[in-house]
Amino acid sequence: MTIDEAKNGEMIQLNVHGKVDANSSTQLQTEVLKAFQKCPSVILNFADVSYISSAGLRALLIGQKTASSKGGKFLIINANEAVVEVLRVTGLQKVLSVQ
Repeated sequence: MTIDEAKNGEMIQLNVHGKVDANSSTQLQTEVLKAFQKCPSVILNFADVSYISSAGLRALLIGQKTASSKGGKFLIINANEAVVEVLRVTGLQKVLSVQ
């Protein structure tokens, strides 16, 4: 998995590429937390994410909790059907902002 960072107005956008699994979820969590240190709102662009594991879901929940504590936003965009289905089945689509 690789992550590219881009400033998007008042938000930081992290473009995630590859699978978010047990091996890469720590990297995702670290990058999300680093982005929140720079800006109160973070967008995750999942256009190139084909798979997310339960470890990846944990990283997303930590991102959402961080956004809430900072009064910011945490948004997931361009997730494919497989990732959206995982979020739906786990009930996280109700907790996370997914577009």
